Amino acid sequence: MSTRRRLFAGARLRKLRDTHAMRQAELAEKMGVSASYLSQLENDQRPLTNALIERLADLFPIDWQDLDTDGTEQLIVALREASADPIFAEPIEPDQLARMVEQQPVLAERFVSLHEAYRRAGQRLEMVDEALSVDSADGARLPWEEVRDWFHFSNNYVDRLDRAAEALAGQLRGSSPSPSVEAIENHLRQALSISLIYSGQAGIRSFDAEMSHLVIDPGQPAESRRFQLAHQLVSLALRDEILGVVEGARLKNAATRQLLFVGLSNYAAGALLMPYEDFRRTARSLRHDIDRLAQVFGTSFEQTCHRLSTLQREGARGVPFFFCRVDMAGNITKRHSATRLQFARFGGACPLWIVHEAVAVPDRILVQLAETPDGLRYVSMAKGLVKPSGTFERPPRRYAVALGCEVQHAGEFIYADGLDIASGRSVTPIGISCRICPRADCDQRAFPPSDRAIEVDPDNRGVVPYRIG
Repeated sequence: MSTRRRLFAGARLRKLRDTHAMRQAELAEKMGVSASYLSQLENDQRPLTNALIERLADLFPIDWQDLDTDGTEQLIVALREASADPIFAEPIEPDQLARMVEQQPVLAERFVSLHEAYRRAGQRLEMVDEALSVDSADGARLPWEEVRDWFHFSNNYVDRLDRAAEALAGQLRGSSPSPSVEAIENHLRQALSISLIYSGQAGIRSFDAEMSHLVIDPGQPAESRRFQLAHQLVSLALRDEILGVVEGARLKNAATRQLLFVGLSNYAAGALLMPYEDFRRTARSLRHDIDRLAQVFGTSFEQTCHRLSTLQREGARGVPFFFCRVDMAGNITKRHSATRLQFARFGGACPLWIVHEAVAVPDRILVQLAETPDGLRYVSMAKGLVKPSGTFERPPRRYAVALGCEVQHAGEFIYADGLDIASGRSVTPIGISCRICPRADCDQRAFPPSDRAIEVDPDNRGVVPYRIG
């Protein structure tokens, strides 16, 4: 029988304390050990036990996943996450997980792979449900749907492009956190020979490649103008990198490939304005306070939220967030989830989700503790936004954005501070959408779930005129 290498992690524990500015006694109390025992761990006089590894993973999920543990420890963490899925009756004890990895590593790897396949199969079933619901002759997905799904299965992170944009930002920003408008304009003019005009006669942004002529609408908010400049800069300066990703995506038609090029240019623009490492570090130091982050990097509220959902670099991940944008009619126009929460792929989202209230109440942040039918709980933050058009002739755009994480990351998310995480009384039960929500007692249900029969009693009427069988 193979034996697992003992894990000595003294330097890692000291780094952990330094990151969180904690005294030895404070960390020892959180770990449930004495200060002298922690001192021995930090001096590599004792190895970490399985129980302590689990405890540290619970207390510091982001820090602990970034540590350079060996393959065995990574497998234990992956197995722990898979076995904690609510589809199982109860999680497996840490020592049992460790023994499984030690004695049956291949079986443990297969279990993790099978669970990942199960999750992806569920997501693909939702795609099938959407495709069957599309009102078209052949049921084929539209180009924007293909691009949306491509980003989803890329986990909303494109390493090659993100690193290239980060390197370009390093050339432009000097000692500032983010490249300034002047730096971007100068690079466009001097390095790329682009002439710039600010005029509202050609839409938000218009580029004539033959004449090397860029027109930007001055009526946009300052953050939007800067983003459009950044978009044009990366679409030219990083063109080869973007085209390489597009070619590797193997999409079916020209319109889809062009849409992906635009989407990747937007992605790279966000990575340029919010360079990965500095943005991730600042976000954690500010506990993901969106307004303060936006001030530091000169970005909009929406741009900042969106960037937080892309921090999935191997070995340096951010808090796994979900992010979406919802319009006044309840349509989800942007969405990504690095969590286990998946958005409705057809129609609107659950009406009990706080993002719908936020659309009607602009410029106010609303917070909610929600639970999905699988028993997982999330902290959601939502804010209604109004984006001015710069002219009376066009009405402003109104929508809301939402950002959230699973409750185990609540300590990293400033918006969770006022919530009673431990109490079940403050939890709002939500679903994905009425079509696939199994909740039988929801008063806000718009129509029955598609996979359940209904019972109708003409003599008795509840909030909805049927019972779910």
